[in-house]
Amino acid sequence: MAEITAALVKELRDRTGAGMMDCKKALAENNGDIEASIDWLRTKGLAAAAKKAGRVAAEGLVGVATDGTRGAMVEVNSETDFVGKNEQFQAFVRDVTQVALAGNISDIEALGAAAYPGGETVAEKLTSNIATIGENQSLRRSVIVSVNSGVVTGYVHNAAAPGMGKIGVLVALESTAGADVLEPLGKQLAMHVAAANPLALNGDDLDADLVARERAIAEEKAAQSGKPADIVSKMVDGSIAKFRKENALLSQLFVMDGKTPVAEVVAAAGKDVGADVTLKGFVRFQLGEGIEKEESDFAAEVAAVAGV
Repeated sequence: MAEITAALVKELRDRTGAGMMDCKKALAENNGDIEASIDWLRTKGLAAAAKKAGRVAAEGLVGVATDGTRGAMVEVNSETDFVGKNEQFQAFVRDVTQVALAGNISDIEALGAAAYPGGETVAEKLTSNIATIGENQSLRRSVIVSVNSGVVTGYVHNAAAPGMGKIGVLVALESTAGADVLEPLGKQLAMHVAAANPLALNGDDLDADLVARERAIAEEKAAQSGKPADIVSKMVDGSIAKFRKENALLSQLFVMDGKTPVAEVVAAAGKDVGADVTLKGFVRFQLGEGIEKEESDFAAEVAAVAGV
């Protein structure tokens, strides 16, 4: 059997754009023959998939799955919203979310290396989907939420299918109360998180850089008022206090009634069931958030091709 050198793998990778491990496997299957390996990759759809890898994938679906005291959420991206309606893509999102939940996997590289139902790894199945569906797709992020006792409740907004949609939320409630009591509360809190988009559980947990940025804006606005320095300082402190209150989940007004802070809603629920209920945390994924999308000018592209 021919020796599969790093230089040989690099050459095949440069010529096909396929992944390093796929190139190594192709060479091993074809006794180091480059041309045969290229054909092997093409028959597997791997070379074609690699060519699509440079395209921006900001659409897709967020998958959510829970099991008692644990929950998993995974974002899988595609190039177009149309793929999010594809049954093959939806099945992958559903399965990979279950893989993350079963394996307690929040690291995206570990998730890619995990076994996918049927014998492939998650990453290999994704590559196969890229080739058959015809669009770039990517595993973007994964998270696991758990509590010692209580429930982790999931919610999907704008659901494309059960357990997957554009916005996913996991809410963790710790309590000795039964799931039959905690699940409805968790569902309402998760819906609140989807709608209100809190940035942290408590005001003190807000990102320091974000608070500093808001303070700088508040200081500039207050300085323009022409008021004395001590008044300006109080105006700034008031603006920051308001910012913390409006962006921390526990101090936000519950969307279900528009007047009760979430912390009081949770406390009241505990009083009703005769057991302490603690909102331990939450995670909210919004599809494509933070991904810089390419802006294309179709008319300009046509003109360029036409030589206008």
